[in-house]
Amino acid sequence: MTKRMRSALAGLALGAAVAVPVWAITNGQPDAGEHPYVGQLLFYVPDDVDSRFTTPGAWFNCSGTLLTPTIVLTAGHCTDAVGLDGVETTSSGGDGGNDVWINFSEVPDYNGFPLSAGYIPNNNQQRYLDRAAWLDAHPDWVRATAYSHPEFNDGPFFLHDVGVLVLEAPVQITGAKFSHGQLAPLGYLNQFLSSPKNTQRFTPVGYGLNKVLPIAVEGGDTREKASSFLIGLKGVFGIPEGVSVKFSANSGKAHQGGTCFGDSGGPVFDGASNVIVAVTSFGVSPNCTGTDGGYRIDQQDDLDFLASFGVTP
Repeated sequence: MTKRMRSALAGLALGAAVAVPVWAITNGQPDAGEHPYVGQLLFYVPDDVDSRFTTPGAWFNCSGTLLTPTIVLTAGHCTDAVGLDGVETTSSGGDGGNDVWINFSEVPDYNGFPLSAGYIPNNNQQRYLDRAAWLDAHPDWVRATAYSHPEFNDGPFFLHDVGVLVLEAPVQITGAKFSHGQLAPLGYLNQFLSSPKNTQRFTPVGYGLNKVLPIAVEGGDTREKASSFLIGLKGVFGIPEGVSVKFSANSGKAHQGGTCFGDSGGPVFDGASNVIVAVTSFGVSPNCTGTDGGYRIDQQDDLDFLASFGVTP
């Protein structure tokens, strides 16, 4: 959990309505091979704190979508401050780190992955070296370089919460209806403003926890999908209009599931298409209930950022 996540969750503990980054699909369904171009990220932030260790360095998961064989779309808070060969990048802007890997398996293989227990409390650096070596040697984990929106700020992360991975080796998806995600064009979501009771459904996809309880968590590390409806485009909790979009999160008769910790950066598709209207960005409940927040990628500054990597709608 990054510094910004800890501070946001502390606010929630005090009863404040705070947007916090979210990391899995709650009450959803197995993806069953429908979105093989959505993968799980594993990344290392050298200057973040893992309280079990005497030196800094922490590992996190997110989700992301293949846009081309070498470009992955994710959230900005999943790419900011990623390490560069184990060295912090925060002091130089937080971009360009290569301590991030992605796996497009429906259930990524962690068999043999070095567990933290053998390194606590004084061998955090060795934990990084051993994990990086294991990931580099694994055929299903692809290393990448991480970039965030040029205006991303880890304080109000939700204002420009989009990031990109440039893969070291191309990934080709075959045998599926779609081989990659497609960016929604400029202002795509605005069409739903005139239909407050529209029946359109959206499909968030990601990896992570299925449920968060006061004494336990459930699930994780498996690609799942949900069916949500649009609540609003007018911004939420002080986030300006045109940036955020609210989706339903609770399971019910007309929709099923939502997002939770582990889904950050994962796509929100328009129905059963491969058109991405938003990336999962924030939630407002530590138990992953209520409202999900997506970061719109159909805005000009975001499309310009993505176009700089050769990706257009």
